[in-house]
Amino acid sequence: MQTHILGFPSIGKGRELKRALEAFWRGETDVSSLHAVREALEARHWAIQQTAGLDMVVCGDFSFYDRMLDATLMLGALPARFAPCAEDTPAARYFALARGHVGRNIPPLEMTKWFDTNYHYLTPELEADTPWTPGAHPVLEAVRRASAQGFRPKAALIGPFTWLALAKARQGTDPWPLLERVLPAYTALLAQLAPLCPLIQVEEPVLCTELLPDRAAALFTEAYAHLNAAAPGKIMLTTYFGPLTRHLPLALGSGCAALHLDLTRGPGQLEPVLAGLPEGMALSLGLVDGRNIWKTDYARARAPLERAVSALGPERVLLGSSCSLLHCPVDAADETDLPPQVRDRLAFAVQKCAELADLKAVALGSGADLLAANAAVLQKARAHPEAVVPAVRKRAAAVTPDMLRRTAPAAARRAAQDAWLKLPLLPATTIGSFPQTASIRQTRRAWKNGDLSREAYEAAIRAEITYCVQRQEALGLDVLVHGEAERNDMVEYFGQQLGGFCFTRNGWVQSYGSRCVKPPVIYGDVYRKAPMTVGWSVYAQSLTSKPMKGMLTGPVTILCWSFVRDDLPREQVCRQIALALRDETADLEAAGIRIIQIDEAALREGMPGSSAEAAAYLQWAVDAFLLTSAVAAPGTQIHSHMCYSEFNAILPAIARMDADVISIESSRSGMELLDAFARYDYRNQVGPGVYDIHSPRVPDTEEIAGLLRRALRHIPKERLWVNPDCGLKTRHWEEAWPALQHMVAAARQVRAELGA
Repeated sequence: MQTHILGFPSIGKGRELKRALEAFWRGETDVSSLHAVREALEARHWAIQQTAGLDMVVCGDFSFYDRMLDATLMLGALPARFAPCAEDTPAARYFALARGHVGRNIPPLEMTKWFDTNYHYLTPELEADTPWTPGAHPVLEAVRRASAQGFRPKAALIGPFTWLALAKARQGTDPWPLLERVLPAYTALLAQLAPLCPLIQVEEPVLCTELLPDRAAALFTEAYAHLNAAAPGKIMLTTYFGPLTRHLPLALGSGCAALHLDLTRGPGQLEPVLAGLPEGMALSLGLVDGRNIWKTDYARARAPLERAVSALGPERVLLGSSCSLLHCPVDAADETDLPPQVRDRLAFAVQKCAELADLKAVALGSGADLLAANAAVLQKARAHPEAVVPAVRKRAAAVTPDMLRRTAPAAARRAAQDAWLKLPLLPATTIGSFPQTASIRQTRRAWKNGDLSREAYEAAIRAEITYCVQRQEALGLDVLVHGEAERNDMVEYFGQQLGGFCFTRNGWVQSYGSRCVKPPVIYGDVYRKAPMTVGWSVYAQSLTSKPMKGMLTGPVTILCWSFVRDDLPREQVCRQIALALRDETADLEAAGIRIIQIDEAALREGMPGSSAEAAAYLQWAVDAFLLTSAVAAPGTQIHSHMCYSEFNAILPAIARMDADVISIESSRSGMELLDAFARYDYRNQVGPGVYDIHSPRVPDTEEIAGLLRRALRHIPKERLWVNPDCGLKTRHWEEAWPALQHMVAAARQVRAELGA
């Protein structure tokens, strides 16, 4: 029985990759230093896997920025706008695709959420007239280094069907005829890898979704015949993030040496797979959850493992993580500050490798003591009094349909809001946060460490808020925000003030590139202890006569961007969070804050891949938003923000949210996302992002004005807002200030063109 993982976090236990990348981007180090960090991290991660007892170490999972980008560069499918970068160094071209090129004014590739995770990938762009120039893939060098260092390497690649399915076709390009260009690069690489690896992991998570059209599915079997011919007996067709349902026949008929299943997200698929598994195909069972931080329930995992071994024999069974461990932190060994009932249950990437060795022992009959110890830890945590708070359960059970509806229809609310807001056409605002400067971070750190009194800390934050308000008034923004200087993170800030949450010391995970987040941990029932945002919002409003937005993170986003307890359905956890935020909404309104933004950046992200599961999810997710927002009076304007997702499939759900104004990411797509809003006839107000805050480049006034003109083709001028794609906390003032100046100037220019 072979054991393996699908991937290990690239960032390093101390976020070494983040620091190396940002030093390189600042020009403080050269590319050789960057590669040295990469090689040291890969060697460390391979050693962790080998020491844990895994039979293979995974190679090709490490990326300087994004594995989809690595595949794009291997294929050479670079959009025409990057032609000026053709003679640049490989590193300069790579990061131009990822981050844009400031000097040449080239915007980067779009970013989109990776299925239903909080990881962002760089979207390939397919243009009919783009010449493809295939290049190298880092997996080959990694496999060679791993072998030279005495490890047994398993190569990992994003599969061709997933790459094409997630690509964005431009100029009416049909992506699927381009498979003829894609396959030769894959077969050439597979032929090089085959002699070096016992197994090659070709990842096709798209098979667990409905993203693969029928014309693409018809090409699958023949395409995989070519791939298997290049690496005979070596390919493990790898699926994750859901069960194989519609595309199960394709997987079983792929001709691959092995098939990997995610049994944490699709436990019911094991029996259909066993019933149809070809005689020569091995089966890899993903039984250790790669997307959460809790110890595996060995007793629960034992049953499917023993069933597979009974049906196939241990020699045809592999045991692995459900998906890459990219989505969980590196090592739980240092998390000594947590409550014991939480600390004892933790399993980060290092511990999950060891769990696979434990489960192998359990399957082979020598793990009785491991089973008993595991069961004792889990039982102790579930019996803890904070796991179930009777008052919270009672309130959640008492929610009625009336609590999920605004008290007036949208048209009546619009009239009530316009009467006091008196905003100009194309009102300009921002999403919420302003740059988190070194001074702000130092202030928060000093207070947290006890080096600054609460009074001094609050005075410093009030000074930052005053500065932000003054700058916004100087810019001429129409609706202001307080800047969120007191918030380290849009989810962590709320989790620190809610019951049922705790926080790790070093539980960092990669969101994109060098951007890392430290998700809160939900371990018990959730409730609000006291008002969380009211004081800061009221202070900010006192500084200006312009309307000030109150800023809340929505219940679905708090859920999706946290590590969530696994002993209560996610729907029920989300309802508890929504009730806590409902109280905050009511208190903000009572304090005179009459624009409240409830960000649901993760609404689309949390949606499962199958239509049936997606429909159920959207029902309870939108209900949670309504439970938070519907307490507001008609004259209070409710905003929501969503970013880096494709909205076409969920516009009915967005409409049911009934937010008065939604703001969305759309600049990287050149406003293409708005096509869906025109087709659906969305009736509420929309603020499509007019510049990309994830790139350091500053767009000029005419570029932003052009995007606004394009937006007006889809959104009537009376319903169009002007704002950046997202919050500005990751930018410097030197970038944010001129970009916002250009944004306000563009809004005024287009207003004048409209005669306003």
